[in-house]
Amino acid sequence: MKILHLNTVDLGDGASRGTYWLHQGLLQKGIDSNILVMRKTSNDPTVISSSRSNLIYKFDRIKNSIDDITLSLYRDRLNNSEGNFFSPSCTSSTGVYRAIKEISPDIIHLHWINKGFLKPESLKQLDVPIVWTLRDMWPLSGGCHYAIECTEYTNSCGKCPLLGSRSENDISRKLWLRKRKSWSSSEINLVAISNWLADCAKSSSLFRDKKIRVIHNALDENKFKPLSKSFSKEALSLNPNKKVIAFGAINALKNKNKGFQYLAKALKKLFDEGFSESFEVVIFGSLEPTEKVDLGFKPTYLGTLRDNIALSLVYSAADVMVVPSIQEAFGKTAIEAMACGTPVVSFDSTGLKDIVDHRLTGYRAQCFDIADLAYGIRWVCEDSERHTKLSRQSRKSVEDRFTTKRQANSYHQLYLELLSASS
Repeated sequence: MKILHLNTVDLGDGASRGTYWLHQGLLQKGIDSNILVMRKTSNDPTVISSSRSNLIYKFDRIKNSIDDITLSLYRDRLNNSEGNFFSPSCTSSTGVYRAIKEISPDIIHLHWINKGFLKPESLKQLDVPIVWTLRDMWPLSGGCHYAIECTEYTNSCGKCPLLGSRSENDISRKLWLRKRKSWSSSEINLVAISNWLADCAKSSSLFRDKKIRVIHNALDENKFKPLSKSFSKEALSLNPNKKVIAFGAINALKNKNKGFQYLAKALKKLFDEGFSESFEVVIFGSLEPTEKVDLGFKPTYLGTLRDNIALSLVYSAADVMVVPSIQEAFGKTAIEAMACGTPVVSFDSTGLKDIVDHRLTGYRAQCFDIADLAYGIRWVCEDSERHTKLSRQSRKSVEDRFTTKRQANSYHQLYLELLSASS
């Protein structure tokens, strides 16, 4: 059994890490697995770049600019840096088909492929069984990665609010039509990383007739594990006598979907209620902004952390991890924190509902309620005996549900079913 994963890049964002960790789990299980990427950043020999030379890579970068040019026509579009991602998917990587032919896989496993790696029309050229792990809403929409309040993906898109478009026949409608034609002519076996994302796919106009499985994201519980809290706080120069509130994401402060705007108000509320000497705040995924945000507390900014050991140190130092996302396909930082024995506070929304068991491994606040979010942080930390129990249950929940071994077993079973059916 030879599995080939396709993802735009091998390391970096959540989708890349999720793909890479699954790949590692399959290798540990003895399955022949490789990742094909457009941009390789690691030294792993099992990761293969479709751009075999600098010339091809530069050519692909030039082709990618077509997406940017297309988007530039929509002058009222929302800002990408704030998490309003839209991918027109106009081009494919130059060397991707040659690489697939050379590797000759039994199954092609798609992940995050839209940024110039594979355009929708490419799927019908793949002549082996296809598994597609949905890691955001892009495969089921007219181009947005998260629809937020828009429900047009259940119809046929058009008048896209992310693009600031007033036209029914805008690029979102055109991409939706391209996808409908391609998806209907391709045998795609869909896997969602959360029940919320599976429900979105089932309600979408593109996938409502497809069977959709749920296999959760996972991690190596031996790499993310509890470290000494006192040692972790000392290593990060944090006050050993204060409870540490942690928050982090890629582009943590600017990406509005990650919910820092809610956390900021909740922290200010705690500060104003007299908890100034009780808590300390740590933020990773962002440097200190030039324009100060009034949190009451003076936060410690750690910048971008990509090393698992550094992340484990932060999670272990924290007494609570806050993940206040508006929409989250899953919530990788939540399981990373829980694996390190740190309870999580989130809103009662989207993919995080699969992870945070209310009052067992953390607290799920009423959606976008600042007072309840602040209460959840306080509730997790205020009773030391309860906190110890929450920490223990958090770690056990990851061991029981979110390990790469469990995930690899689930995908292996799916692969076997597909190969059996195709033979």
